Amino acid sequence: METINLENDIYEVVKNVKEGFDREELEKKYTDYFKDFDYIVGDWAYGKLRLKGFNDKTNRNFKPFNDISKVEDYIQSNCAYECRYFILKKQK
Repeated sequence: METINLENDIYEVVKNVKEGFDREELEKKYTDYFKDFDYIVGDWAYGKLRLKGFNDKTNRNFKPFNDISKVEDYIQSNCAYECRYFILKKQK
């Protein structure tokens, strides 16, 4: 799988649906807000990339609304129908 370095954190692209992963756009949107998350989900709506952080239950910042085990529900409920998207996992 492809990896990317974002502000000294290494992420692995674990899912890339419909070629949703765009390194250049991700680098433009990424901020240090995402440092505490185990996963970053990026989805496309109206030609714009949206990012959301998710965590494993073992993360001290875990909250039910950002539970990575519910990412498919998030994609279906909060993203455009059949959108392009990707999931990055922070490497420890």
